[in-house]
Amino acid sequence: MRRLLLLASAMVFLDTMFFTVLAPLLPAYKNDLHLSTAQAGVLSAAYAAGTLAASLPAGFVASRFGPRRSAIAGLLALGSTTLLFGFLKSAYPLDVARFIQGAAGALIWSGALTWLINAYPEDKRGQVIGTALGSAVAGSLLGPALGAFAGLIGTEVVFSAILALALGLALIAARTPDTVVRGSQPLRDVLGCLIDRRVVEAAVFVSSPSLMFGAVDVLVPLRINSLGGGHALIAVGFIGGAAIESLLSPVAGRLADRVGRRSPYVIGMVICAVSMVLFAIAASLPMVIVSLLVCSLGAGLCFAPAMTLISDSAAASGLHQGYAAGVSNMAWAAAQVLGGVAGAAVAGATGDAAPSIAIAMLLVLTIGYAFRVLGPDAAVAEA
Repeated sequence: MRRLLLLASAMVFLDTMFFTVLAPLLPAYKNDLHLSTAQAGVLSAAYAAGTLAASLPAGFVASRFGPRRSAIAGLLALGSTTLLFGFLKSAYPLDVARFIQGAAGALIWSGALTWLINAYPEDKRGQVIGTALGSAVAGSLLGPALGAFAGLIGTEVVFSAILALALGLALIAARTPDTVVRGSQPLRDVLGCLIDRRVVEAAVFVSSPSLMFGAVDVLVPLRINSLGGGHALIAVGFIGGAAIESLLSPVAGRLADRVGRRSPYVIGMVICAVSMVLFAIAASLPMVIVSLLVCSLGAGLCFAPAMTLISDSAAASGLHQGYAAGVSNMAWAAAQVLGGVAGAAVAGATGDAAPSIAIAMLLVLTIGYAFRVLGPDAAVAEA
């Protein structure tokens, strides 16, 4: 099972690495392609939009054909479209390529998470999800560095290498035994589970911090650029934040298994809310970087418990874990798109403070909702 955990972690590592590779390149794309702030937000959010569109179909593939096939299909699609992305030089084709990459990411995540959850016992669920999530965040740590490197030597060479990595992982996956826990749930039953109160509540807890990161992925690079920072500083900021989140995610997953989901989630969300207030009032490059690092600290604590809640709620409602991974993808992607596009549009019209304060208020409301519906941690852990 350890080999499977390493493989799944490597697959989500590759996906998130390319998701975050755009951050240092976004100001250059904005200038070279003469994009507005809102158009830059669309380019950034196109990846998440593709994930959103493919979330439930990817869950169907993982549940019907097995998680291994889902993951391999995603790896092949991600590698080929990343190669194209490196050579494209106009806005709309780049948007389309990034959208397809996001759809490939949905296949990878549904396959990887379903593969792991089927292979490990229930009392290890938080730890396994937290470990995979930590690996994914480690990928997001390398992504900005890779983007900065691509900005120096050219996207064609750097992004071509992603195809080779994807092909290598697909070959290893093809030689790894599948966890055959397949389901043929009728669409009516699936839809009934998707609107189950527990599933919807868990999706809310994933969506709220995801919306925050959708805005951060656009606003922070553009703010750093406007204050005189370049590719390297943007990369350093996101690498530092990803390092913090990568270290904390497995810890938060283990903590969620021991004491329940609510405490680590709420603590992380409080820290995230503080970070958005800091960003709203930041007037210097050091302050912007500090707000980004604080944001990553909170995310490292809240995402693993939130995703574990979705897996828990799926098991309780009878929903196949393939669809549970799809719900996680859908909740993350929908909020990521909204945060990126709406946050950029509002910031372009009013400045960064208004969307940042609005997101902080949303996080506080979500904290109150968590206290209302999750109940005491002891009761959750015992259940």
